[in-house]
Order: sequence, then C-alpha cells, then structure tokens
Amino acid sequence: MHTVAILALDDVVPFDMAAPMQVFDWTRLPDGRPAYRVRLCAETPEVRADCGFGLRVDRGLEALADADTIIVPGRAEGAPPASPAVVAALRRAAEAGTRIASVCVGAFVLAEAGLLNGLRATTHWMAADLLARGYPEVEVQPDVLYVDNGQILTSAGAAAALDMCLHMIRRDLGSAVAADAARMSVMPLEREGGQAQFIVHEHPPVPRGSTLEPLLDWIEDHLSEDITLASMAARAGMSERTFGRRFREQTGTTPLQWLLRARVRRAQYLLENSDHSVERIAGQAGFGSATAFRERFRKVVGTTPYAYRAAFTTKTPGS
Repeated sequence: MHTVAILALDDVVPFDMAAPMQVFDWTRLPDGRPAYRVRLCAETPEVRADCGFGLRVDRGLEALADADTIIVPGRAEGAPPASPAVVAALRRAAEAGTRIASVCVGAFVLAEAGLLNGLRATTHWMAADLLARGYPEVEVQPDVLYVDNGQILTSAGAAAALDMCLHMIRRDLGSAVAADAARMSVMPLEREGGQAQFIVHEHPPVPRGSTLEPLLDWIEDHLSEDITLASMAARAGMSERTFGRRFREQTGTTPLQWLLRARVRRAQYLLENSDHSVERIAGQAGFGSATAFRERFRKVVGTTPYAYRAAFTTKTPGS
C-alpha cells in the first residue's frame, strides 16, 4: 500500500495539513480497499498549530524514510526556517526518489532544502513574490493551482492542495479512482482556470499628491470610453515619451498595462455584482468587443468571463 506522510512543523496551518490527509484517506480502490496509508509525522512529539492549539504526534522524522509520498503543509506567517534535521530528512528522501509535495507556503520549506532549485514551483499568490525574491533559482509561477515536476510538486493556496492531491491520485491509480475521490471531496476533478482568477489585481500604489493622481481618477471614471496612450499623455500635458517615463516612475508599470488592469477589475466587479450580459460588460469596461474582452480576460484572469461569473457571482445571472 502507498504510504503518504504528512510532515507537521510548528505553526502548521490546520487546513493545509488536514486537506491532503482527508482526501488520501477517503480514496478507495475499485474493490473498496483503502488506496493509501496516511501517516502524520513531526520533528517533535508536540506541534503548535497556527490556530492556537497543539497536536500530539506519534511518529518522528524517521517516518519520512518509509513514505512513498511526503506532503509539507504551509505554516503561519513569521514561522522560523525549518530545522537542519528537517532539511536533512527531506533531502535524504528526495535522494531516495520519494515523491515530495508542498501545500501553499510549504513551498518555502522545500526551497530551504534546495529541492526546488532549477524547477518550476507555485505557492499562494500573496507569497509568490517573496518566494521568487528569496529563491531566485526557482521559477515561480504565481497563476497556477499546482505544478508537477514529476518527483517534486507544489500547490497554491489551501484549497489547491485538493487539486494537487487529486492529480497525484489520478497519476497513481487512474481517472476512475480519482473521480471517486473528487466526489467524496465534493469538488470537480479539474477546476477551470488557475490561481489567477482568485488574485485581487490591485493597481500599483501611486503616492498621494502625485502629478498622475487626477489622471488616474479620471481614467477610472471613463473606462468605457476609447482611451489611448496619446489621449492620456495629452490630458497629462506631456509628450507620449515623457508621459510613459513618468508613469512608470510613479506606478511601476506602463500606462496601457495599468489601463488593462483597471478594465479587468471593472469587468470582474460587474460579473460578480450585476446580471448584465458579457457583451454589455465588455462595453462598460471599455474592451470594444465581446471577443476582445474574452481574450483579454482569459489572458489576465486565467478563465473565461462565464466561468468567473459562475464561481464568484453574488446574484443569479441573467445571461
């Protein structure tokens, strides 16, 4: 039987730990037998959880040596680096060919152990920049639900752990078993889109009192109109070249990228809070045509406007 070891470190996030434990424990072979043996292990007998309670754990790091798969859950913000003993145990497991996966910011533990060097990886979108800055040898992909490098896997925020685990189950046992596990978890075997659909696309901060602040407020109020680089520069009283340079200095991005993000945010709001058709929203957000809107929206958000509305609407859509 395939053994899955969940490594609980101090300040573990309970959901990150429990989600993979539950989905693997629920998985059954076609004849009804359990498909996985799930074991919780830790460096010490007592582990602090992020939510203010403690865990008693019977198995130590030696359990990693007997595992076929190791999963490292995320930990609370500010948790100290993994101990040398944990790092060494993970490295030994990797050298032995054990499959190792992380949930959410558990990717930082794998990065500390050097297991992500030269690989693609993901983590919660809010921590993606921090992972990329701290470990430049890792190719961070912030807009996906999980990344499978074969032996090493990483997943995004907590719920994405279910997507990754179902993917591993399908790899191990086929689609029929994975589909049954997905039904037990009350979730689809595959979710459309990636992590990008959950990211709040905030505009880069603009200092209060900056020369661009009135212009940016005007753009937000006129997104449905035909706004070009030339018209923005003219309204700011600058040449296009000077305007582009000043804009990047004050916002960290280009005028047209800022405009695109503003339009996507407006479209997201309308999809969530109105029953307007996609064609009408395309015009309200300034995309010109429904086709251009769909293409741009999918590129930025990672899913279609219809799928986004189905996932995030707060009203019964009328189209």
